[in-house]
Amino acid sequence: MVDLVDARRGCNRVPRVTQIRLPIHGGECINVPCDLRTRPTETRQGLPQEHLLRTRPGARAVSWTGECGSVAPTPESPYDAIARLYDPWSRSVIEDVGFYVEEAVAAGGPVVELGVGTGRIAIPTAAAGVEVIGIDSSQGMLDVCAEQARRAGVADRLDLRLGDLLRPPVDERVPLVTCPFRAYLHLQDDAERHEALTAAHELLLPGGRLVFDVFAPGADDVAETHGRWIEREPGIYERADWDTQEQVLTLSVKDDRHESTMTLSWLEPARWQVLLADAGFEVAAVYGWFDRRPYAGGEDTVFVATKRSS
Repeated sequence: MVDLVDARRGCNRVPRVTQIRLPIHGGECINVPCDLRTRPTETRQGLPQEHLLRTRPGARAVSWTGECGSVAPTPESPYDAIARLYDPWSRSVIEDVGFYVEEAVAAGGPVVELGVGTGRIAIPTAAAGVEVIGIDSSQGMLDVCAEQARRAGVADRLDLRLGDLLRPPVDERVPLVTCPFRAYLHLQDDAERHEALTAAHELLLPGGRLVFDVFAPGADDVAETHGRWIEREPGIYERADWDTQEQVLTLSVKDDRHESTMTLSWLEPARWQVLLADAGFEVAAVYGWFDRRPYAGGEDTVFVATKRSS
């Protein structure tokens, strides 16, 4: 069963930060900061929550390094309304953090993370010594990320920029672009998907890699969650309204002070492979989970794609 709470994977708020050891590929471990209240899940799999929606064309991109600041007004993201709710909502899911940290350490950085959100992956990545350029369309989420990065002592390795998936405000060329937590499901059609994948391709150095994860729900998951308000954390409720014909999910979340609704569109893995090829990528690996097991069907898919030589 897809547990929608998984959409909010990762480390929680940082006020109670400790160092934990995360295993990475090859048997090594790294120390990363993590909220003491964060707990591991069972076999949860989920939907994207931490991520990035499109802003209007021409919206000004603003960057800073680990600092909050005033910026010109921009179109609101659905995540602005729940920026302070996001971490309590996502507190129970961390299983992808080690995978993305490992990818960043192997690449050496800097890494562009699309849909950086509140920093649940970017902060552990920075703690592992890798510089991160974090992009998000939600100013509220970026503010929370900046605060938590300062508390974790890694603000000097985070460059946070307001922007979107289609036109990320990045002039640098990097060895790795990541789009964790199914952020690409916020793209509504193949034209947007092609534009976003092409934009990621342009950010990469020759031979650089794009790593991201997506999902496609099973019929049982749709039947069990459709149209129901479900309490995922104490006092925090979410509702999934599935349109299986159009392959669109309308996801709502609320507590007694915050509320937001967002739309996500899913594809089958084979279609993502076609889109990647059209955008100039070669698919290097397709995993079925963050332990790098080969994809063999199922709801979750992790893609590793290499920039194709011209």
